[in-house]
Amino acid sequence: MKIKKLGAIDIGSNGVRLLISNVLESEDKSPMFKKSSLVRVPIRLGADVFLDGQISDENISRLSDSMQAFDLLMKVNKVEKYMACATSAMREASNGQEVVEKIFKKTGVKIRIIDGSEEAKIIASTDIHSLIEKQGKSYLYIDVGGGSTEFTVFVDGKIINSRSFPIGTVRLLDGMVSSKMWKEAEDWIKENTKNISSIEAIGSGGNINKIFKDSEKKEGKPLTYKYLKDHSKYLSSFTYEERIRVLGFNPDRADVILYALQVYTNAMKWGQAKIIHVPRIGLADGIIKTIYYNDLSKNKK
Repeated sequence: MKIKKLGAIDIGSNGVRLLISNVLESEDKSPMFKKSSLVRVPIRLGADVFLDGQISDENISRLSDSMQAFDLLMKVNKVEKYMACATSAMREASNGQEVVEKIFKKTGVKIRIIDGSEEAKIIASTDIHSLIEKQGKSYLYIDVGGGSTEFTVFVDGKIINSRSFPIGTVRLLDGMVSSKMWKEAEDWIKENTKNISSIEAIGSGGNINKIFKDSEKKEGKPLTYKYLKDHSKYLSSFTYEERIRVLGFNPDRADVILYALQVYTNAMKWGQAKIIHVPRIGLADGIIKTIYYNDLSKNKK
């Protein structure tokens, strides 16, 4: 058996993550991907970009320090290869490319700013295939981030359509999502699910992972639309401070989780999905698989 160590850096609008994974290779067997460690830093880049249009000097410094720390963590863990991807906040920042160049010069960490379609494609390469490859099944995949939400419709294991909308938790918190954008998302989901008689949802993102964990459901068991609506009412009965002090939420989760629930429940209602699967995967998991399979295809040429 061979073991490869790969790293994924996900620079989102609400937080920055480093995922280190072991890839276990055995002859005549599919590779196994095992998470080794996950580090998250609460740098809310979206708070800068969605209000001011650019990343502040303070957050450039914090992001640079984080990349330096992540680089050291990857070195001590003997990571062979990594990829760093920045999403909604960085791609909308007027100084996004400048920040990328500054950080590379200071830390040696190369950051790729990816668009919404590439983000959705990377996420679709994760373990959700164990769900979506079932024949006769249809799914609405909902990935909610701080700056955007990616929707993908799967029928019989194939992508029918996919689209990214600038509807994210940090953007909603800052009041930066118009009713027109909500209507566009509603129309897109209804149009792309109208001929599907029965559809289930799949949810990813830090907020739905937290909701699933708190539900105490067994791994592999879905949550219902009713549960999400009831849970939203329950969380709404607490103030922001109480969600931190009483419920034990991290501060940068406590103020956005209700907005995440709004996106999930709206999408499920528009697509008429009664249940949502939570495989607890995200962009970082997709980056790991992208690195591995890209290398595999290169070696075969």
